[in-house]
Amino acid sequence: MTTFDDREQTFEKKYAHDAEMNFKAEARRNKLLGLWAAELLGKTGDDADAYAREVIKSDFEEAGDEDVFRKVSGDLGTKVSEDDLRAKMRELMATARDQVMTEVSD
Repeated sequence: MTTFDDREQTFEKKYAHDAEMNFKAEARRNKLLGLWAAELLGKTGDDADAYAREVIKSDFEEAGDEDVFRKVSGDLGTKVSEDDLRAKMRELMATARDQVMTEVSD
């Protein structure tokens, strides 16, 4: 195998790893967002967990975050502004990435 082939394989492995980590982080962010929203909606215990699963599932409707945003925004109504919800999504994405990376390095 040539050096070029080795580099290509390394790049492909890194790309696959990064894509997997991003998927896990997005799913984790959606779970955290669902639990946060559930609390605002007065849900606890199994109801909160079920709502978080609904939020995770909503991410499979289309590419990007807008499907998740629409789901949570629609459910919360006027309890949270659009700007605050988007800020919370960014905050939780950073938290989720940290958690996923910590789990990988353990």
